[in-house]
Parts: sequence; C-alpha cells; structure tokens
Amino acid sequence: MTTHARPERVGQEIQAAIGALLTRGELRDPRIGFITITGVKVSPDLRVAKVFYSMLGTDQEKADTQKGLEAAKGFVRREVTSAVNLRVSPEIFFAFDASVGEGDKIDRLLREVRGKEGW
Repeated sequence: MTTHARPERVGQEIQAAIGALLTRGELRDPRIGFITITGVKVSPDLRVAKVFYSMLGTDQEKADTQKGLEAAKGFVRREVTSAVNLRVSPEIFFAFDASVGEGDKIDRLLREVRGKEGW
C-alpha cells in the first residue's frame, strides 16, 4: 500500500468523527447553522486537516457559521484526536465548500434551458 492512501483514510475518519459530533449536537455554538461536512484534506504528515463544509443560507449566516467553527476548533481537535487514534493531533482548519451551491446553480440553469427548448 502506498503512503498517499493513509492521509485519505485519516481524512475519511476525521470526516466521520466531525459528522458524529454534529449529529449528536455536541457543537452547541448558536452561530453554527445546519452544515454538511463535504470532505477533509489531510497533509501527508497528518499534522494539518482542512475540513470542507457546505450550508445553505445568506452570506451573513455563512460568515457567522465560519466564526462559530473557528471558536469550536479546539474542542473539535480534541474530540477528533480521541476518536481517531493518532500520535499527533492534527491542526484543524475549516473552509466553506462552494461547490454544492455551484452545482445547484448549474442544475437550475440546465432546467431553465430544458424548459425553454421543450425537452
């Protein structure tokens, strides 16, 4: 097995651990809206994890959610480290994943084109 598969596996485990935190409602910050963890990219040395999330809402709600996630970063890091047995606790960064919104926009445009052309 190659070494580049390990960061991917660890990323999947981190994604599952954060998803479980959200499902159990352990992130109690009211700024954090309804979010979906869309992916986790982990550095090859497993010291940095970039967590991608998506959500629906206004730009202000998205900014508030980002601030809430940043405030909860230490708690999330501690919980992820205990859930995923790693020697080093990865530093966690949260990033908004706009691809879901872009996909919805493309889907809507395709439906408009189909409606105009009579598909």
